[in-house]
Amino acid sequence: MPVNAESMPVNAEPIAATRPRNRRQLIVEAAGRVFSERGYHAASMEEIASGVGISAAALYRHFPNKYALFAECANGTVGRLVAALEEVPAEAGLEEVLAAVTQVTVAQRASGGLYRWEARYLEREDRRHLSAKFARVVERVTEAVRRESPSGDAELRAAAALGAIGSITMHHVSIAQRRVEELLLASSLRVATSDLAAGVSGPRSVELPVQPVPRTRRAEILAAAVPLFARDGFVKVTNGQIAEAVGLAPSAIYRHYPTKVDILVAACLQAAGLLAQAVEQNLNEVSDPHDAVVALASTYVAYSFEHTELTSVAEAEVAGLPDHLRQPLILAQREHIAVWEQQLRLVRTELDPRQARVLVHAGFGVVVEAGRRLHWQDTREHRDAVTALVVGALGLE
Repeated sequence: MPVNAESMPVNAEPIAATRPRNRRQLIVEAAGRVFSERGYHAASMEEIASGVGISAAALYRHFPNKYALFAECANGTVGRLVAALEEVPAEAGLEEVLAAVTQVTVAQRASGGLYRWEARYLEREDRRHLSAKFARVVERVTEAVRRESPSGDAELRAAAALGAIGSITMHHVSIAQRRVEELLLASSLRVATSDLAAGVSGPRSVELPVQPVPRTRRAEILAAAVPLFARDGFVKVTNGQIAEAVGLAPSAIYRHYPTKVDILVAACLQAAGLLAQAVEQNLNEVSDPHDAVVALASTYVAYSFEHTELTSVAEAEVAGLPDHLRQPLILAQREHIAVWEQQLRLVRTELDPRQARVLVHAGFGVVVEAGRRLHWQDTREHRDAVTALVVGALGLE
């Protein structure tokens, strides 16, 4: 989705007034929250220092620059998952393995989003090291999935289960810790043991709105910018690169978009608009709530595979936008999630609104991680498999 639906400001209250022995750890924890909430480039050392109750100069005595602090935060988040799983006996069942991951992830909720979206800013060697750590987590979960449910793609189901758990780091739905752990553990267990061969009952035929062929300079610039943002990250892409891709002089960009941020906002609004059209189109003739939820899942999966670059840009870069530019995107996602929540609660009447929203986000997390595991190769088989995993995450019969 383009942006987090529940917006929560980063805590700027001082954590400590005196110099504690664990100040370095306090700095890392505060930095993880700021990086996760603001994005790497929008975060400042001053804001992080304020969160610990120290000066920026004191912060630099622990970390030479923002990148060094960022790299430690990223490694620490995954490192805690690795350490937690090392404490779980080798012969432990799937539920015990997933429970360990869930507990750590929920405890690290405020900073966990840093790994999923901000790790793109790590240098190659640091990124390789981080990926190796996370691969150990996936491998351990995959082993447990394979033992308990041997038929089907165990790696895909493991990655999707981790996506359901990790979704808690990408929103701010207020819910008690124990309750959210129970919800995510049950959701991830269903995902991990899904029978992908059985498929999903309900409507699976999905129609997506056709993205118009760029016929104006403004549309051409947007179409050229999105793949660059997706590949290199918004901050690293220059207007010169965008202009070159369109065949324009760099100065000509400004006649259509005053700043590069305006291009990013246009991309995010385009993503939200396409998704809204797709949902309206595919729910139009569905009346049964169960079928409506399946239609929502099928539509979201199809949309994610069809518009991978557009959605990845929207998801990864919105955190760094100024608040006033984020508001239309926040509203668009709230409206989208409200549709899911309404239909899901008609099927699962025991859920309250917060529980339903947590599960909807879990479904989104499944799509992200399963899609990555499948390298976003858009086939009917892949779409059906991921839709089945989403339905499992939501707890539909």
